[in-house]
Amino acid sequence: MNLRKIGEKTKGGFKKFWFLLWKDNSVKGWIFSLIVLFVFIKFIFFPGLSLVTGTSLPLAIVESCSMYHQGNFFSNFNSWFDRHEAKYEEVSIIKEDFRSSILRRGFGKGDILLLIRANPEKLKIGDIIAFQSGSKGTPVIHRIIRIREENGERIFTTIGDNNNQILSPANNAWGVDEREIKGEQLVGKAVFRITPWFGWIKLIFFEYSKPESERGFCREN
Repeated sequence: MNLRKIGEKTKGGFKKFWFLLWKDNSVKGWIFSLIVLFVFIKFIFFPGLSLVTGTSLPLAIVESCSMYHQGNFFSNFNSWFDRHEAKYEEVSIIKEDFRSSILRRGFGKGDILLLIRANPEKLKIGDIIAFQSGSKGTPVIHRIIRIREENGERIFTTIGDNNNQILSPANNAWGVDEREIKGEQLVGKAVFRITPWFGWIKLIFFEYSKPESERGFCREN
């Protein structure tokens, strides 16, 4: 087979592919388009985004209300901090420590966040990190409130903006411990809320399996 015939077959195959992908409105065309979209997202888009951001979880769907602020996307930072000031006084954090923080208005269940690599040496109080802890399958995404060094390693403590206490194995069902988070537990650092609520497209299918107290939309504690 000469190069001309190979080129003609390649061109013909590409035309058929393009027709099925963009112009064929039949059931077969729709199924083909969905398969191509799935392959692109799973094997090209996400691996590429992971490479760019430096984390295995570049996009995270928020699954709980632990970082919720009243009003969510339209919340008022000053009034939120005033309501929660006593909690942060215990760890010597004042409003100015959080005022310049990324995502200072928190985020709600169903929001989608962009994560980048979390460099332990560059993290600071007020940053929001995703970390693995306990038996909970998905990473916890909470705000850093304390950093200390031990044997040359930085150890982090976090708390959810909408939680009244730091999680420890004694006060949560998943055994999450956010009192001493080490570098190897870090999954990423949240830097941007891509969209509010869109993650509900996925979460709605798992709501029934959660405890009743964790179902539905968020409320501020």
